[in-house]
Amino acid sequence: MHGDIALPADYKNFAYTNLQAPKGGSITYGVVGTFDSLNPFVLQSMRTTARAMFIDGDFGNLVFEPLMQRSTDEPFTLYGLLAESVEIDDARSFIEFTLNPKARWSDGKPVTPDDVIFTYEILTEKGRPPFNARMKQIDKIEKIGERGIRFTFNDKANREFPLLLASTMPVLPKHAVDPETFGKASLKPPVASGPYIIKDVKPGERITYQRNPDYWAKDLPSRAGFNNFDTITIEYFRNETSYFEAFKKGIVDVYIDGSPNHWSKAYNFPAVTQGKIIKDTFVKGTPANMLGFVFNTRREKFADVKVRRALSELFDFEWANRSLFAGQYDRMASFWQGSELSSVGRPASDGEKQLLAAYRDKLLPETLDGTWQPAMTDGSGHDREPAKKAYDLLMEAGFTFTNGVATTPQGTRLSFEIMTRSVDEEKLALAYKRNLARLGILAEIRSADDAQYQQRLQNFDYDIIIGALTASLSPGNEQWMRWGSDSREALGSFNYPGAQDEALDAMIEAMLAAKDRPAFVDAVRAFDRLLISGSYYLPLYYLPKQQVARWSHIKYPDKTSLYGFQFPTWWVETAPNNK
Repeated sequence: MHGDIALPADYKNFAYTNLQAPKGGSITYGVVGTFDSLNPFVLQSMRTTARAMFIDGDFGNLVFEPLMQRSTDEPFTLYGLLAESVEIDDARSFIEFTLNPKARWSDGKPVTPDDVIFTYEILTEKGRPPFNARMKQIDKIEKIGERGIRFTFNDKANREFPLLLASTMPVLPKHAVDPETFGKASLKPPVASGPYIIKDVKPGERITYQRNPDYWAKDLPSRAGFNNFDTITIEYFRNETSYFEAFKKGIVDVYIDGSPNHWSKAYNFPAVTQGKIIKDTFVKGTPANMLGFVFNTRREKFADVKVRRALSELFDFEWANRSLFAGQYDRMASFWQGSELSSVGRPASDGEKQLLAAYRDKLLPETLDGTWQPAMTDGSGHDREPAKKAYDLLMEAGFTFTNGVATTPQGTRLSFEIMTRSVDEEKLALAYKRNLARLGILAEIRSADDAQYQQRLQNFDYDIIIGALTASLSPGNEQWMRWGSDSREALGSFNYPGAQDEALDAMIEAMLAAKDRPAFVDAVRAFDRLLISGSYYLPLYYLPKQQVARWSHIKYPDKTSLYGFQFPTWWVETAPNNK
């Protein structure tokens, strides 16, 4: 994306893989949720969690593949996969791919330029966001010779777009996709080019993938050391408790643990004490993912930024971290926490000031001078200072307080619902509710099952949720679906707070237009300052490390990538006998 690539043209493999990893055996992963479709590319399937089918999903490109493979050891760099070579100009006005002549579908037919062109046509017509919007940035697609495809971009495209086309768009087989039924949810195993084929499906409960012995790319450098298991099973669970119990029994082989309390207290059982289950931590070099209470600004009660700022003063992180989590979390402040892209603790540079010059009225002054921090308390649970700040902000917003009740300018009590989907989220919401009640603000906690939660999320039918956003060292086009004005009412977008602000749009444009790393960093930090000032999220906390428990026959490479552990590079010892 910026600068040069890290590996030479004759590279053999990515450094975070193990070329000596044995092939064979099986692994079972767990997912909390359910599914009713194997088509992850249409809106009708958005509420499902068949995530292993996604490009760059939790478990890698198991079934569908993009034209190029992303290295997770670099911020945003691509290497050959379906495309054996690529040509692009300095202005990035076009990109031309030449397909690998060895590329084959799982039924043995060759991957052709017609397949690539068909993919863009069908996803534009029937795909879900963001796939259906990609053609808006393409002027034309041309077939070049026997194996070439050239994309020419229009003025709506940006410098990141060619990399997104190459790395996040799947290629679908024209001969095996029925355009008439493509837009519908389906449980029919697809024909695809990836290393695995679907062996068995039990709707809502389990998907089993079988490694394709004839996988065309098994000897490519970008695939060396990957896809080591003969079979991969994804088990779906209704909640975290049943998922963890399945892991304890050996039904599931690995367990990603995001709870420090659970990590420190839940592993006192025989398989752990006998060394059959091992707890590992991984340190990654990317920003921490944002986690926070999200205010839905589509609701009138959250439309005023002063109200959102007031409500953000009323979460007592210090008390919650000590009382609920044994002090094991760090406080989240930035949307790119723990990286050079974070604005927190850094005064704005001259480049940032220039980008933000027209939007100074939207910024908290302390975000510009680098002194802003999220609300802090003494941890006692009785600190009155944050409540005083919240009270003053609400008064500025036209609220009144009668008999200890916060009353809106319209004369109604300030009340709202916090929608949760797990016990841990309920604990957080209850802690927040207790502090809100100090100012006479009524919060109701509504626990929703996975299907209901996903449906309400997709339709923006909530007041407050506990939302998460993944973060990377190369944020780009995905920010449109999170923060762009056009995504506010786009069903299925990730614009959970309903942001619609020309200042945010301008910063996304600046990020995507940056031609070098310093200009890019300026744009992201300026964007971060605006997001913080807008109080769309009440930042919560993050773990400074990744926590994964595994049965001891599951192994992984010595080197951890920049983006953390990578399941597709793991393997199993032959003839495991420790379950």
